[in-house]
Amino acid sequence: MPRETPDGRITRVAGPLVEMSDRGRGVAMHDLVGLGSQRLPGEVVGIREGTLTVQAYEYTGGLRPGAAAVPLGHRLVARLGPWLLGGVFDGLLRPLAGAPVWLAPGAAGGEPPAGSRWRFAPCVADGQVVSGGSKLGVLATVGPVEYRVLVPPEVAGVVERCAAPGERGPDDVLASVGGMPVGMTATWPIRAPRPVRGRRDADEPLHTGQRVVDGLFPIAKGSTAAVPGGFGTGKTMLLQQIAKWCDADVIVYVGCGERGNEMADVVAELAALEDPRTGGRLIDRSVVVANTSNMPMMAREASVYTGVTVAEFFRDMGHDVVVIADSTSRWAEALREFASRAGALPAEEGYPADLASALAAFYERAGAVRTLGGAPGSVTIVGAVSPPGGDLTEPVTMNTERFVRCRWTLDRDLAYARHYPAVSWSGSFSRDAAAIGSWHARHGDAAWLRRRARALDVLAEADRLGALAELVGTASLPPHERVAILAGRLLREGVLQQNALAPNDARCTAEKAAALLDAILAVTQRCHALVDAGVPAETLESVDYGPLVRAREATRPDGVAEVAGQAEATLARVDATRERS
Repeated sequence: MPRETPDGRITRVAGPLVEMSDRGRGVAMHDLVGLGSQRLPGEVVGIREGTLTVQAYEYTGGLRPGAAAVPLGHRLVARLGPWLLGGVFDGLLRPLAGAPVWLAPGAAGGEPPAGSRWRFAPCVADGQVVSGGSKLGVLATVGPVEYRVLVPPEVAGVVERCAAPGERGPDDVLASVGGMPVGMTATWPIRAPRPVRGRRDADEPLHTGQRVVDGLFPIAKGSTAAVPGGFGTGKTMLLQQIAKWCDADVIVYVGCGERGNEMADVVAELAALEDPRTGGRLIDRSVVVANTSNMPMMAREASVYTGVTVAEFFRDMGHDVVVIADSTSRWAEALREFASRAGALPAEEGYPADLASALAAFYERAGAVRTLGGAPGSVTIVGAVSPPGGDLTEPVTMNTERFVRCRWTLDRDLAYARHYPAVSWSGSFSRDAAAIGSWHARHGDAAWLRRRARALDVLAEADRLGALAELVGTASLPPHERVAILAGRLLREGVLQQNALAPNDARCTAEKAAALLDAILAVTQRCHALVDAGVPAETLESVDYGPLVRAREATRPDGVAEVAGQAEATLARVDATRERS
């Protein structure tokens, strides 16, 4: 790290905003500053006429004009290493569990637990030529995710000395490449994207285990999604379900301004839940960045960049990583508060004029890439949006929609009807659907796009007729329209609804989701055919569809054969109505 430059002096303190004198020491934008005797961390966000504007990342109570302010000569960086997996950290990547020293004001962040050691296994030999991103070795005792020790992006040359297999600490030199020492850890400025060789097409689906997402509004690995919804619509529950059941290699969960009890629940569930991929604990391949509502506000602003920097670090090892940010609205509120204190000209609803640019800079760090080492990797970003009063026209929601590939809008009426996840099929979209449909076709499910289109058509028609039925009554509608309303109800209750507390229904494989959707569509198509044959609509409505609707909970998460059996039994009951007519 560059050495500290001589002290400046604090001239003004207003909450997280601190102004200090610049004595011509060459301080640059985004440089880090130590404020006061405790060296509270702050970042330079404005330079004007010898005055530096600093946003403080800790509580500034007791900080006063005249106190020293020391430019540290480097940007806000995250120290990245094997201890991140399974850990809980604050917005500056300081440990919240097992390291109480973080509570001390001005405490340094990113330090590994004392005495930590991991077993190193080299993959290169002395004399071998390597470049940035090349794999030097692996740490065999980190957890279920292979931790690969990589050559730093700026380093290339001949391996002059590689460590032998054995136990190594976080500060040990594992190799010398072109005269530069390389260890198992890295530091990186959180606001700067890590370099890659190039981008790949994002067309492989991220299987979330949630049928309404995977079947109707899918997201690709390396893509982006927003989850807007008012209070009580189930945003946090949906994001937790995705964190638990998606098929990513690493989960980075960023609790940005959320309630502390919710974050505690997330950590407890991740620690208790069995990982379906490894049989161990799910938290062993997760990183939790927690900056709750009672923590310093500007550290909340940094937390989303900290989370995505961690994700890029594991992406560069060739892993698929999901970043879940709950919620970006609280992040935007931190931007608004600081802009107000700094006297910036407010834009719509008081948010800073560069809100759209800040959102774009965050979401564009997602992507499916070819790493510097040549391996495929991806970062997928899913961000919750909490619009005040459920107003989806407010600035954060509207600007976020411009930069994401998917939107899963949560509907208040569905939530109040206890339909979870309360994803609105009329207010959601997926720009990845066509590419993912092609992926499914290449992998043996050529009917995926057609099935999805049929389901959306059925739901749209049922919604249209439902509004009409509220006016004139269902009995007044023609038979085909009554069957269309029945089809919509079966789809909602038998496919789109999902019980997060039921072992068989908390997650669902893509094969079972397709089987459930095919079963409902086949039954409703048979009902339309029987109506054409003269069977009264009320007779079809009286059929017991309960076993088919309950198949989502009554069968195993991969119970395709059981679903097919229920479909055949339901079709037989439907066909029996012809004889009764």
